[in-house]
Amino acid sequence: MIIGSNIIPYENLTSTNTEAALLLKKNNIPEGTVIHTEYQTAGRGQHGNRWESEKGKNLLISIILYPGSVKSEEQFLISMTISLGICDFVDRYLEGSKVKWPNDIYFKDDKIAGILIENSLMGDTIESSVAGIGLNINQENFPGEIRNPVSLRMITGREYEREICLKNLLCDLDKRYKLLLYGDRRKIRDEYVNRLYWFNELHEYMAGKTIFKGRISDVSVSGILSIIDEKGKILKFSFKEVDFIP
Repeated sequence: MIIGSNIIPYENLTSTNTEAALLLKKNNIPEGTVIHTEYQTAGRGQHGNRWESEKGKNLLISIILYPGSVKSEEQFLISMTISLGICDFVDRYLEGSKVKWPNDIYFKDDKIAGILIENSLMGDTIESSVAGIGLNINQENFPGEIRNPVSLRMITGREYEREICLKNLLCDLDKRYKLLLYGDRRKIRDEYVNRLYWFNELHEYMAGKTIFKGRISDVSVSGILSIIDEKGKILKFSFKEVDFIP
């Protein structure tokens, strides 16, 4: 087992990703080390967004990885891998989890998990990667400013043992990570694309001030999203260049 072979528990942290980055600077940390906390005072999401979580209700972890065989131009493969591992976990309890590009896990139209991947590059390879995950397990009340959150408990009406959930999550992530290191990366990409929220469905999007309709068709290993508009033109977007219109 790579992911989960070493777990460092905390009661409180500013951010698990921040703590992981500090540990990487100070120590020779084994690959697969998991930083796990009950509460974050300044949890971070993608592009500076905050991740809000009630103390002792959810899973808040960061995983230290050394995916040296992954080229820098393919670094979104790490996000694909982590996303699929979380979907595998959710599928233990519920069918139908999806990945909302680039970094959210959805059940139906609600967000059950978020991912923050922070890579340290060395030339054309990845020296280290910190994969931060916030996964809603037992929380039932969320701040009003958070759009469409959901948890396992809200969906099923059951309370879950978070230690068991953590064990299962790390097992699922470990299987996916080994596929990234030693297996078929094309399979990872293909599964990720087929898991995409709104994949091949006609929906509205906004790019800049322009609203258009299109169908998601692909995501590259560098993270570029492809949408085919109603005229058949393939439009390509990087992070924050396009918004989904509910």
